[in-house]
Parts: sequence; structure tokens; C-alpha cells
Amino acid sequence: MIVIFTDGAAKGNPGPGGYGAVLKFAQHRKELSEGFRLTTNNRMELLAVIRALQEIKTTDYPVQVYSDSKYVVDAIEKGWLWSWQKKGFKDKKNPDLWQMYIPLHQQFKPKFIWIKGHNGHPENERCDQLAVSAAEGNRLQIDQGYEQLG
Repeated sequence: MIVIFTDGAAKGNPGPGGYGAVLKFAQHRKELSEGFRLTTNNRMELLAVIRALQEIKTTDYPVQVYSDSKYVVDAIEKGWLWSWQKKGFKDKKNPDLWQMYIPLHQQFKPKFIWIKGHNGHPENERCDQLAVSAAEGNRLQIDQGYEQLG
């Protein structure tokens, strides 16, 4: 099984933000992070999942994603995403990222598990450190989707 932990952060909402992800498979471990000058917490929570899934090179193993974002976990596990998609994401935020996520979902069919944030879980705490550090970084990207959506 491939296990992914993710977190997003934003200093201000919108404001500087970042994401962190930890991918684990057998004895392998990979950490990801990236920062943006102007973004939101929810965008970073979702982008963490997207970037982590983009790193996976095989569909031979089940994928579990642990996130402290109710926004992400509930949208997927409660099926809200599919009704948003049917309605063309009308009046929904972050359609650009959700549209990036959908083919990854179809490819990997990940199972999402919500975990309470800032509750001492080592991998979630590490993702938070990565996200906050990326948000505070000197080489922050421009979140093109946020810029386009205003």
C-alpha cells in the first residue's frame, strides 16, 4: 500500500501559503513541499494531494491519503465532488484544482482518511512543518489558479 500524508497552510487567507506531503511505500519515503506568494489554505490542502498523487508511478498498489482537511476529505469521500463536476463547478471554489484532481482520482482511486490536525501524529506534524516552511520561503511561486480566480 502507498500511504500519503498531506497538509496545507496559508498565512492570511489569502496570503503566502504552502503545502507539504509525505509519501510512504515499503521502506521508501519521499517528502514534497512548495510555496506560493498568494493563495488560500484550501487550495494548498488540495494541491498537496494532487502533487503527491502525481508522484506515484504505478497503479499496482492501493493508495490511502491522510489529510486534516475536511474540505478535501469530505468533498471526495461524501461524493460532493461528483455533483460539483456535473454542475460545472458553478459557484464552487478551486475548480482548476478539482479538475486537476479528477483524473488522478480515476487513475489511483485513493481512499481518504481524515485525521485531526496538530494532534501529535508524526507524519501530519511533518507535513505541517513542510507547508509552513514553504509558505515562509524566499522563492515563492505565483499560484496561477488563485490569480486567475481573483
